[in-house]
Amino acid sequence: MSGPDAESPVRRRLGLFLLGAHGPASVPSLARAAEEAGLDDVWLAEHHFTAYGTLPSATVAAGHALGATHRIEIGTAACVLPARHPVALGEEAALLHELSGGRFRLGVARGGPWVDLEVFGTGLSRRERGFPESLDLLCAWLSGAPRVGFHGDFHRFREVAVSPRAAVPVWVAATTPATVEVAARRGLPLLLGVHADAAEKADLLARWSATAAAHGHDPERADHASVHLAPGPAPMLEELLARTRDYVRIDGSPPAHRDLDAYAARLRRIHETIEEPPGVRRTLLMVEAAGDLGAVEEAVYASAARMAAGSVG
Repeated sequence: MSGPDAESPVRRRLGLFLLGAHGPASVPSLARAAEEAGLDDVWLAEHHFTAYGTLPSATVAAGHALGATHRIEIGTAACVLPARHPVALGEEAALLHELSGGRFRLGVARGGPWVDLEVFGTGLSRRERGFPESLDLLCAWLSGAPRVGFHGDFHRFREVAVSPRAAVPVWVAATTPATVEVAARRGLPLLLGVHADAAEKADLLARWSATAAAHGHDPERADHASVHLAPGPAPMLEELLARTRDYVRIDGSPPAHRDLDAYAARLRRIHETIEEPPGVRRTLLMVEAAGDLGAVEEAVYASAARMAAGSVG
């Protein structure tokens, strides 16, 4: 099973979840602030063709954040796997892992049925049917094996040398039972999103544990992560959520525009306190809704102070 520190005592880690809401240049400065504040990690979201997130390559952004820091882990939450070739992503992940002295963490997602799949030429089938195969190929590439070949429905190639070679931890972003089960059958820990409350996350984790155990993986060793709206004022939340209206579905149908005011109110309500179900080892705070960049940096330090006081995590 992927995930670091499986043998060490369980300790709740506290980090950041960043969209690049204030532009890509904000990422290294916020990563430095997180490190200075004593947080454990920073995870970067990948989005295409929407102002909701400004990081079309989470791995490129992660490389910049790794170069701006010295101690903390930097992860992707998450790279959209159906829009990428698994080997190309695996090579980037291994390179970042080696260049950073092992501080890189790779999270991948199935993603939505967005126009991204049309633009990149992978198609809806890579999301709906090809995700498990792509995940298997990615994990094979990052297993530390010296050579990898593959013969699947979507990917076929002769055995080639893996270089650079690194065993990189992999997480799977999951919002549905189907994706949870794909991750669990492979023993891969989950990245749980900000939209789900504690009960919903507990249900997904229970499904993960049952499926993982049935496939020979120890649920107690899982290094699950969970995203929360950071405590404190979030005046920019409605603006951030409104940017999701940029999404375009690949089938041409209009996206489901939820009542964003009601959705923002729900997020504020469910994240008034940070409540994690058993199994979550990493709490990731969505701080960019705190306002301008100065307010966001203040929210980073405030979150670290709450961690030191024992009121977060």
